[in-house]
Amino acid sequence: MGNQISNSVLPRVINGGIAGIIGVTCVFPLDLVKTRLQNQQIGPNGERMYTSMFDCFRKIYAAEGYFGMYRGSAVNILLITPEKGIKLTANDYFRYHLATPDGKLTLLMQCLAGGLAGAFQIIVTTPMELLKIQLQDAGRVGGHDLKKVTAWSITKQLVKDNGIFGLYKGVRATGARDITFSVIYFPFFAFLNNSGPRKPGPSGEAVFWWSLISGLVSGMSAAFAVTPLDVIKTRLQAIKKADGEKEFDGIFDCINKTLKYEGPKAFFKGGLCRMIVIAPLFGIAQMVYFMGIGERILGIEQKKSV
Repeated sequence: MGNQISNSVLPRVINGGIAGIIGVTCVFPLDLVKTRLQNQQIGPNGERMYTSMFDCFRKIYAAEGYFGMYRGSAVNILLITPEKGIKLTANDYFRYHLATPDGKLTLLMQCLAGGLAGAFQIIVTTPMELLKIQLQDAGRVGGHDLKKVTAWSITKQLVKDNGIFGLYKGVRATGARDITFSVIYFPFFAFLNNSGPRKPGPSGEAVFWWSLISGLVSGMSAAFAVTPLDVIKTRLQAIKKADGEKEFDGIFDCINKTLKYEGPKAFFKGGLCRMIVIAPLFGIAQMVYFMGIGERILGIEQKKSV
C-alpha cells in the first residue's frame, strides 16, 4: 500500500514543483504588478500611485530595478512545490474516489473534487501568499528599508505577535478564492483536455501541446471569474497600508468599504495581470503534469487518470 501511495503522489509532487518553479520564474514580475494594483486605494481626490498595468511596471522598474521585480519570488519558489503537489494530487485523488464504478464523473462530482483540492491547498497557499504580498507591496507603502524586509523577518514577527496562526491571516478569503477557482478550473480543464488529440499508444493521454492550451484557456477563464475574491484576499493580507489607506476588518468590511469608496470596478483591479499570470502557470503545470516528467525521473510507468 505504501508503495502504491508513493508511486502515485511523489511523481505528482515532482511535476508540480517543476511546473511551479518554471511558471513563477516566467510570470512573477506581472504578479508583483497585480498585487500593487489590487492593494492601491484611490485617494479622496482620485489620486493614485499607478494609473495602469504598464505605468505600474515602469515605475517599479525605475525605482527598484530588475531584481526589485522579483521581490518575494524566493518564498513562492520554495513553497510552490508542495502547493502545486497538493492541488494536483488532491484533485486526482478525489476524482478517482468520486467516479462511478465505470470510471465516469458527473459535472457535480468534478466540481466537488476541484473544490476539495482547493480547500486542501490553502494549508500552504495562505502563508506563502501572505509573505509574498508583504514583500511585493513593501516598495509601494513606503516606510521600509527594503533590504531589511525579508520573508524570515516577517515570519518571525507574525509568529511572535500571533503564534503560528499569524501566518494564516486572510485564510477565509484565500479559501473562498481557491475553492471557487478550483471548482471552475478543474472541470473546465478536464472537458477541454478530453476533447483534444491523444498520444499514440495505450495511455490515452492528451498530447502535451493540447494539455498546454487547455491549461491556458481554463486557467485564464477561472482567474478572471475569481478576480474580485483575489482583490479581497490581497487587501486583507496586506498588513501595512500606505498613508491614508483604509484598514479592513474581515471579508464583508473589505467588500463594503471598497464598494463605498472605490466602486465595483475596484474588484477587478489587476484582473488582466492575474489572467496573464495564471494562464501560463496552469498551462505549464498541466503540460508538465501530463508529460509525466516526474514518472520518467522515478522510472514509473505513467497511468491514465480519470
